[in-house]
Amino acid sequence: MVAPKPHVNIIALVDVIGALSDRSLLNGNLSLIDDGTFESRAQGTPELCTIVTPGQVVQWTVLAVDLQTPVEIKNITFLGPGGQPIGPDDGQNGESEKLDLDIWSGVVPSYMQPGVAYRYRLEFQMYEGPYSALHVDTPSLMRV
Repeated sequence: MVAPKPHVNIIALVDVIGALSDRSLLNGNLSLIDDGTFESRAQGTPELCTIVTPGQVVQWTVLAVDLQTPVEIKNITFLGPGGQPIGPDDGQNGESEKLDLDIWSGVVPSYMQPGVAYRYRLEFQMYEGPYSALHVDTPSLMRV
């Protein structure tokens, strides 16, 4: 088995103009890629499943396709089996540490079951206004 890197970087490329026009991060408006040691599934799509190991640091970064357009990660929330957010009281949601407006990171917990995809909600803030915050519930982390 290949030794994993201590960090896995997940890059979110957002077409902010397209996302705001469609009111959706789907339809080609969001592309997720990672640089993990293992072969992650669905690279380049909103359904990215990043393969991780316990103790690894996962770092999320967002970039706008048009570098003049503001976008930031608003929140990352792990979801339970029914797609409902898992709260800190449940003892299962690793708390993300917000480093700045565009970068979040967290440590992969040891309680993750191997081979199980742990989906998370990735929320973005684009500009201001009633439709400026959008999210997807499709990406996940999976322990080897």
